[in-house]
Amino acid sequence: MDRLIDFMQAHAVVIGDGAMGTMLQAAGLTTGGAPEAWNVARPDVVKGIYQGYAAAGSQIITTNSFGGTRYRLGREQLEAHVHEYNVAAARLAREVADAADHEVLVAGSMGPTGEIMEPLGALTPEGARAAFAEQAAALAEGGVDFFLIETMSALDEVEAAVEGIRSASDLPIAVTMTFDTRFRTMMGVKPVQAVRALYDLGVRVIGANCGNGPAEIERVISEMVEARPDGVFLIAQSNAGLPRYVDKQIHYDGTPEVMADYAAKMKALGVSYIGACCGSTPTHIAAMKRALAG
Repeated sequence: MDRLIDFMQAHAVVIGDGAMGTMLQAAGLTTGGAPEAWNVARPDVVKGIYQGYAAAGSQIITTNSFGGTRYRLGREQLEAHVHEYNVAAARLAREVADAADHEVLVAGSMGPTGEIMEPLGALTPEGARAAFAEQAAALAEGGVDFFLIETMSALDEVEAAVEGIRSASDLPIAVTMTFDTRFRTMMGVKPVQAVRALYDLGVRVIGANCGNGPAEIERVISEMVEARPDGVFLIAQSNAGLPRYVDKQIHYDGTPEVMADYAAKMKALGVSYIGACCGSTPTHIAAMKRALAG
């Protein structure tokens, strides 16, 4: 049984959540700090963000674990906390999901390691698989419903993540990549290539996130729609526009109205799982929910 696919088949469209990192920064997380540490140090803040999205209508909330591999946490000398931070991220989200007034699934966020795979870099497939397996095991222990591998740019790292997860858990897997370099990923992957490669890996929930705003995601998803095989469900999670510096602070220019329009366009393209990414808030998600209900 694939609970994620069953959930999407039961709904015309599923509304995801929005940003975590920029929400934590607004709450006081310093630039360069590890957001995952707040799962233990400031669980009230993390749980409050989850609750805000659930109250706005999110049917999927994503754990605060994007940088939860030993490689990313190691940048802050926190690699010994992989298990602790990931379990805490999932448990907090599980509590919110179970208390919501509508059915909510918990997605275990798993982002890139931040390292480059060999031969271009030092990260070995074995090392990557082990890191993703370690994170996946902790997220599963905390109670996630599925894993969301997100913001990926390299297919070899995605493959390592999928294999690592499957060695640790039989929960469903969804994958999104970021096509922010002339409609390709940073490593040159095109949307059509991504769909075909992920399908060959056995992934059936595929899409795009982050990037340079709704217009970019719309083009990327349009290409994915044309290429997707039968049985593939699409995800779109755009940033809330583009970041701008205002009074030495980063603000995203995508208003709730802009994101509502984006959500309606994604629904028209046949996207099954629509959420948002950097710069978005529960206010954006509420506007998107209203647009999707229309």
